[in-house]
Amino acid sequence: MWRKSSYSANAMDCVEIGRGIGIRDSKAPSAQLSLSADAWSAFLRAIKSNA
Repeated sequence: MWRKSSYSANAMDCVEIGRGIGIRDSKAPSAQLSLSADAWSAFLRAIKSNA
């Protein structure tokens, strides 16, 4: 199951987050980046610290 980012400007230009943990671009859904839970947590910390 994939969920669109709440920061996406419109339905066609989205970053999507998936269970298990993955990231993909809604324009190219077949290309997915899989992350471990630790990598996902580090990614979120990095984004929040630069906000």
